[in-house]
Amino acid sequence: MKGHGECLCGSVVLELEYTSSEVAACHCSMCRNWGGGPMMAIDCSDSVKISDEANVVRYSSSEWAERGFCNKCGTHLFYYLKPANQYHIPIGLLQANNDFTFTHQIFIDEKPEYYDFKNETHNMTGAEVFAHFEEG
Repeated sequence: MKGHGECLCGSVVLELEYTSSEVAACHCSMCRNWGGGPMMAIDCSDSVKISDEANVVRYSSSEWAERGFCNKCGTHLFYYLKPANQYHIPIGLLQANNDFTFTHQIFIDEKPEYYDFKNETHNMTGAEVFAHFEEG
């Protein structure tokens, strides 16, 4: 499936492909600090084409990941997992009429008590996430 998204000011356009319509929520403290709440994203592997990389700031938030945003309007564009060459795109950025399904939550052990999602999802703690990436 193909998707399209752009930042608030239109300076950065993303063209992407994804094989699954599954949406994940990340509750880690870094995602919540970055966006003010959990990051809800779709996995796009390495199939993201960025229209104007000059307008993208890539912040190395850890040894294994970068977070990208527009240098003009600040829109969050992606979370990039370096070892897997894998982009995770915020679902709200996509301008698509596709049906997405909220299927899993990660870093569930870092989720604050003041919110909950009613959806039944597969949940993983931070330790389980890291163990999964070490196996794969």
